[in-house]
Amino acid sequence: MADVQKSQKHRSVTKGKWGIIFMIPFALAFFAFQLYPLFSTVYNSFFENYKDGLNQVGPNFIGIDNYKEILSDGSLLRLAYNTLIMWLIGFVPQILISLLLASWFANHRLRIRCAGFFKTVIYMPNLIMASAFAMLFFALFSDIGPVNAMLSSMGFGTFRFFSSPWATRIIIGFMNFLMWFGNTTILLMAGIMGIDPALFEAAEVDGARPGQIFRKITLPILKPILLYVMLTSMIGGIQMFDVPQILTNGSGSPNKTALTLIMELNKHMYSKNYGMGGAISVVLLIMTAILSLLVFKFMVKKKED
Repeated sequence: MADVQKSQKHRSVTKGKWGIIFMIPFALAFFAFQLYPLFSTVYNSFFENYKDGLNQVGPNFIGIDNYKEILSDGSLLRLAYNTLIMWLIGFVPQILISLLLASWFANHRLRIRCAGFFKTVIYMPNLIMASAFAMLFFALFSDIGPVNAMLSSMGFGTFRFFSSPWATRIIIGFMNFLMWFGNTTILLMAGIMGIDPALFEAAEVDGARPGQIFRKITLPILKPILLYVMLTSMIGGIQMFDVPQILTNGSGSPNKTALTLIMELNKHMYSKNYGMGGAISVVLLIMTAILSLLVFKFMVKKKED
């Protein structure tokens, strides 16, 4: 008996040793590419460190002066407003249409023909690089592009889309919607297909209408996946960069109404102003953490109610 216990203990120790060995590569990668850059960013945010022509200024410790500068003039709030507006323009139709498509594709009673083909088609924009997507839409909506050519042939004249703040924001939001609604549809469809069909059958026997089944059964069970979609989409929205950067050539025109938080951060990093770039990064981290916590608390509270 003692030999058996000793053998089991030896096997458990051996498994624990190999578990630690297999965790070492991840731990090293996490420290090198996530933890160390995070602490380095926070550290640099308290220093004056930039280039003035060919002269290097700093690094000089200045405390929270970088934070005071970015928060004092209100520019960060304007950039946050721009980012929020463009995210909402893309996210609201994304979640609504994705819910509708997911409920259709997951409903076997509808017997949608060529469902696999349509699932592939709606997911394909997610595979296209954002840079290629931005160049395509820039060509489509430019002053001499096909959209303006069509409007002119219909007698509406030429509309300068990229000279209008709201037109530019709507185009950016629409592009984000097109690129991500397929991915959201697949996630929600997987969640709906994981619901026990007996729940729908019981509701139908009780005389529930399709709308009632969707509100009372589908949506409550889908809340964990909706929370995941909401959080990942919100974080992606805060980090919105590639589409507006390419579409407006990095200027956020017109009048910086399409300039996002990450585009401003990129300007400081490009000019090697590491102190200001670090301060903006820390503010973005805090903003993301607070918004994620609020969304999580709101969704969990609604679920418990």
